[in-house]
Amino acid sequence: MKSPGAVAFSIMGFSVRWYGILIAIGAVLAVLIGCRRAPRHGMTSDHLLDYVLIALPLGVVGARAYYVLFNLEDYGGDIMKMINIRLGGLAIHGGLIAAFAAVFIMSRIRRDSFFNLCDLAAPCVALAQSIGRWGNFFNEEAHGSITDFPIYVLIDGVHYHATFLYESAWCMLLFLLLSHLDRHRKFTGQIACLYCMLYSLERFFVETLRTDSLMVGPFKQAMVISVCIFTAGAAAYMILSKKALKKQDSHQSCFFVSRFYFISNMSMNPVILKISITSSETWVTETFPRFDITL
Repeated sequence: MKSPGAVAFSIMGFSVRWYGILIAIGAVLAVLIGCRRAPRHGMTSDHLLDYVLIALPLGVVGARAYYVLFNLEDYGGDIMKMINIRLGGLAIHGGLIAAFAAVFIMSRIRRDSFFNLCDLAAPCVALAQSIGRWGNFFNEEAHGSITDFPIYVLIDGVHYHATFLYESAWCMLLFLLLSHLDRHRKFTGQIACLYCMLYSLERFFVETLRTDSLMVGPFKQAMVISVCIFTAGAAAYMILSKKALKKQDSHQSCFFVSRFYFISNMSMNPVILKISITSSETWVTETFPRFDITL
């Protein structure tokens, strides 16, 4: 594959680049799909958009700030260069950290479930990443080392690993998988935790092929943070799943106690023996409205 060029078209001397177009397309599709999935998570599309209007711009700022922070020597203190994202230079980890931090703070203020919001967002984020990665192709950046692999990106006559393509394909599969699992999630936070683990797993190995990685001392920062996010995601998965299991056991215990109480009353009062199963189901549901109990 060879890039046709970074510029898609020009308007009155202003160049519109593929990088920005693809990021915008990814963001718009992610928001549209998120709005469609919002009712499944107990919220309206308008409620979700309140979060998007805060998280999306802060995510872009965070992605750029993160990239600049690890490349300060390349900008020589030039503020205009630092804020010019048209030429590329957005770090996905910085964007994710900023966006989810904003969602966390806002969810605390509005008393929404942070993990429920993350479950809703995770598949959408993966889709946006899958589409946005192609901006690296047009900019001829974020590629891997020289290779003779059949799938490659051609730059100046040299074949390089198409690492952007590897990540794009993985994120698309991640979007499909998480969207399917979200319909059958077993506890709140499950989808977000799976995203953290599965994306970090892919990014860790793809980063070994990259030649333009941001560094933390002798280590590639993306590999370091991938290990941290994977570990945090795995730990959160275990904690949240155990918490959900305990809650489920508590509900079942309450159900058996209520049923025992009802049967005991039946044995002491012959009149109650005439109550139908339907009536008993209504009685238990009204007595314990917090639990969805079916006799």
